[in-house]
Amino acid sequence: MIGLTQVYILAGITFAAFALLSAQDSANPKRWGNAAFWALLALSMLAGDRLGDFANGVLVLALVGIAGLGGLGRGTDRSEPAQREVEAARHGNRLFLLALVIPLTALAGTLGFKYLPALVDPKNVTLVSLALGVILALSIGMVWLRTGPAEPLHEGRRLMDAVGWAAILPQMLASLGAVFALAGVGAVVGDLMSAVIPDGSRLAAVIAYGLGMALFTMVMGNAFAAFPVMTAAIGLPLLIGQHHGDPAVVAAIGMLAGFCGTLMTPMAANFNVVPAALLELKDRNAVVKAQIPTALPLLAVNIALIWLLAF
Repeated sequence: MIGLTQVYILAGITFAAFALLSAQDSANPKRWGNAAFWALLALSMLAGDRLGDFANGVLVLALVGIAGLGGLGRGTDRSEPAQREVEAARHGNRLFLLALVIPLTALAGTLGFKYLPALVDPKNVTLVSLALGVILALSIGMVWLRTGPAEPLHEGRRLMDAVGWAAILPQMLASLGAVFALAGVGAVVGDLMSAVIPDGSRLAAVIAYGLGMALFTMVMGNAFAAFPVMTAAIGLPLLIGQHHGDPAVVAAIGMLAGFCGTLMTPMAANFNVVPAALLELKDRNAVVKAQIPTALPLLAVNIALIWLLAF
């Protein structure tokens, strides 16, 4: 049965290839730092469940140490910018069709694999479908653009070098959210919010949950980190327990409210700061500023949807 294990293996092999290519890049003065960073990340993907808690903790500290001490650098480009511009002009907007292959495959797999429970783990159909979408898009791109099998790995390594340490930020913040939940932060936030939310007011609880998801996401930088805290504080005890809301609606739209916070914070560095750096924008917060007019109406709509659909 195909499940999360196979997805981790695929990701681990990819990062291991990035590590090997980084080690071979003699023009990069920090190639060994890059190689060590991607190799450790590959190890966590391939054998993290067998390393144990202590070894995984040491691995994370090593990743932080390499990044914090400035051990990462930009790798060498195999292709010239002028060459990439020529190829982009030749293919035009059709290149974006490759990007659409991934979500379309993920959607089709999520809907279709549920009828094949013996083939794909029902708990992980979306992630498996997403991985299959990546493989399919890669295969189509290699045939269409007539590239060798090593070229995607070289370009992937170049992109990951540009992103740097921010590539692991989502995993780190999601783990931090789990730690906060285990530490009882949700209960503390719940006690504080109970003094603000009028007793028995469903509307106030919905607004507090939606705004709390967005604001806590802005602080944490990731909705996955905010979700366990705010759900334990407001979602479960008030919206679901007291007001009998639909758990699926509360959780799903609550996450969307959190993503509105992602649009408005530089703490979501991999989404908002890294693109500004890659595009060499003068204002590092330009992406955040451009997204705020969209994020605020979306947040209001998500809060309204919880009110209308969850009860």
